[in-house]
Amino acid sequence: MEITIDRDKCIGSGACVLASPEVFDQDEDGIVVVLDESPGSAEHASVLEAVRACPARVIEVE
Repeated sequence: MEITIDRDKCIGSGACVLASPEVFDQDEDGIVVVLDESPGSAEHASVLEAVRACPARVIEVE
């Protein structure tokens, strides 16, 4: 799994952090930061939940 983010479109809701705090965080402006761009299989379910939870749809996974 590879994660990419469109930080320019992030609205800072924090839904990704709530869904997958091991993989996502927010910077001082509330914009998403990816802590692990290639998380292990143990994190896949929470990352997919973060994708679904993101209101701005800025998270993509391959």
